[in-house]
Amino acid sequence: MAISVFDLFKIGIGPSSSHTVGPMRAAATFAQALRERGLLAQVQRVEVRLYGSLSATGVGHATDRACLLGLMGQWPDQIDPHSIEPRIAQLLQERCLMLDGCQPVDFDYGRDMLLLDESLAYHPNAMTLNAEGEQGCLFSQTYYSVGGGFIVEQAEIDAPQSSAEQVNLPYEFSSAAELLSLCKQHGVSVSQLMMANERAWRSEDDIRAGLLKIWAAMRECVANGMRNDGILPGGLNVKRRAARLHRSLQEVGKPNVIGSTLSAMEWVNLFALAVNEENAAGGRMVTAPTNGAAGIIPAVLHYYMKFNPSACDDDVVAFLLAAAAVGILCKKNASISGAEVGCQGEVGSACSMAAAGLAEVLGATAPQLENAAEIALEHNLGLTCDPVGGLVQIPCIERNAIAAVKAINAVQMALRGDGEHFISLDRVIRTMRDTGADMHANYKETSRGGLAVAYVEC
Repeated sequence: MAISVFDLFKIGIGPSSSHTVGPMRAAATFAQALRERGLLAQVQRVEVRLYGSLSATGVGHATDRACLLGLMGQWPDQIDPHSIEPRIAQLLQERCLMLDGCQPVDFDYGRDMLLLDESLAYHPNAMTLNAEGEQGCLFSQTYYSVGGGFIVEQAEIDAPQSSAEQVNLPYEFSSAAELLSLCKQHGVSVSQLMMANERAWRSEDDIRAGLLKIWAAMRECVANGMRNDGILPGGLNVKRRAARLHRSLQEVGKPNVIGSTLSAMEWVNLFALAVNEENAAGGRMVTAPTNGAAGIIPAVLHYYMKFNPSACDDDVVAFLLAAAAVGILCKKNASISGAEVGCQGEVGSACSMAAAGLAEVLGATAPQLENAAEIALEHNLGLTCDPVGGLVQIPCIERNAIAAVKAINAVQMALRGDGEHFISLDRVIRTMRDTGADMHANYKETSRGGLAVAYVEC
């Protein structure tokens, strides 16, 4: 499957791409399918069945609410985050679901929202939606939320895409080795190669406009995170820190204020914390490539734009395109899903993508860029996904800040070399895949092991 930069970067809502954005898209797709089949008026009951990781941490990740909103015809890139609580409260009080926004259907949460221990074979994040009428089942579909907001229908697995549906890219690559070879053969940078591929879907003007829209959403998310104080929802009583840190950093440089020699790194921390606190609060943000790791790429890009006086929109476009190239490799050859390979697939991939983007705008050669991405990913191998309370808060928020700084350091190391190194990015990605396969399910977004259990024991 050809993957676009706009598949990896999507405007959505928190707290999780795989557990919130994906399920909402799946449920909205289901409601849309009922409408297109002319079945809406016949529906008398809708049943939601959540399996595996979607069941284990579904409530903490708002999977149940995301499904309900999707069934109401809401999409994650369009819904007003402030409207979510009133919509859900009304549904639970009246026990009435407005299917596709227009068809009232009786809905009993305890009866119709099923969180099951069973796991389906294709992917840990599985859900089945059933629409019933007077004569029984009208329509049923199973969906898999495979990370980053991507969804796959069971029908797609049973009947793979025909060749007519495939997009032919001018520079098709499935490995970093192929990517480097293409760059060398055609004398192009990674971002230039990616731009050529993106033109298979849309014009260059539309690509630029779309990427700058993504950047605007990232900036807005950071701004909201730096402004909002208070306690994050979910019951852990985690305090927001970004707003206070922002106020503190604004004082640096003023008369009689002692600054920190590490202030640049603190700004990186701030940008990452701001994004992930907004995500944890269910705010508007960008999957990059997932929600749990959404702060890393914006933090590194903000760092570059803030501390480079000559930075411009062209740099934003090049950064995101180069980052997407590495994201494509991670998704094709391993996974960006925490439920599938642990947090190495989310934070590790995002860290590697951020390193690639920064290397590109700093003038790295393609081999140096690949080296930076490799360093960043290699030192996230084995990272578990064990969120306390099933919430995308501890250790997720701080983890994004640490990974953002790690990405910058990886670029600094790579730029001091000529691109030659011992372990290739391809080998590291394969190692991430194999490590994820060996990892116990308790450490893959189930909150049944690691820090999630350690917190309870304390």
